[in-house]
Amino acid sequence: MDHLVLYALVATLGTWAVTALGSATVLIFREPDRRVMNVLLGFASGVMIAASFWSLLEPAARRAEEAGTVPPYLVVTAGFVLGAVFIWATDKAVTRARAATGEKEKTPGRVIMLVLSITVHNIPEGLAVGVAFGALGRAGTPPEAVMGAVTVAVGIALQNFPEGAAVSVPLRREGYSRWKSFLVGQASGLVEPAAGVAGAILVTGAERALPFILSFAAGAMILVAVHELIPECQRNQSSNPYLATMGIVSGFALMMLLDVMLG
Repeated sequence: MDHLVLYALVATLGTWAVTALGSATVLIFREPDRRVMNVLLGFASGVMIAASFWSLLEPAARRAEEAGTVPPYLVVTAGFVLGAVFIWATDKAVTRARAATGEKEKTPGRVIMLVLSITVHNIPEGLAVGVAFGALGRAGTPPEAVMGAVTVAVGIALQNFPEGAAVSVPLRREGYSRWKSFLVGQASGLVEPAAGVAGAILVTGAERALPFILSFAAGAMILVAVHELIPECQRNQSSNPYLATMGIVSGFALMMLLDVMLG
């Protein structure tokens, strides 16, 4: 069992490294161009919306149906709603804390929501990798399962590249330095190794809870994408009204392609 935990740790360190690589794209921008940032914010929202369904809700429903203990629609709906409520409540708490300390509204609350949602989204991804490798220790596991676990890790790693950019680019848009945007962006993926190890150790419990966790993360991501990123990327673009919209379509299409192609 110890070697399976080690494999899960190595795999999730790899997925985190790709998140860091995606976050590093912000380092190429010396000064944030408004049009470019609108496109990238739209791209980030498209990535989040697509990931919410293809990476989270669809597998959550499938796993809940396989478990057969609770109706899948109840598990997925409850997790989705609670995920959105969690981010909403967090935003309200941050707003009240700022008001209590006399801090001005200029503080970028949307950035906190974004980082939280991506971080929450990365937890079930790490769990998924950990569960995939931890399950290899079960009796009667076919050899093909090894390739399946590797495929899960590779698929999540590829998806993490645009997700890393989805954190660092909005941070840069809010006026953070390039290096601080990168550091915060890559840090959003650090939960994956911890979740991967936990998933490998507690494979049975994690497997049962995974449908709810996946849908919870989906609700968090949808709320941020629809409430914050999409309205923000549509601002100040009178000369190119479809620029950010094409970013949304491109982000959705890329994430959908990766998810469907990698199964």
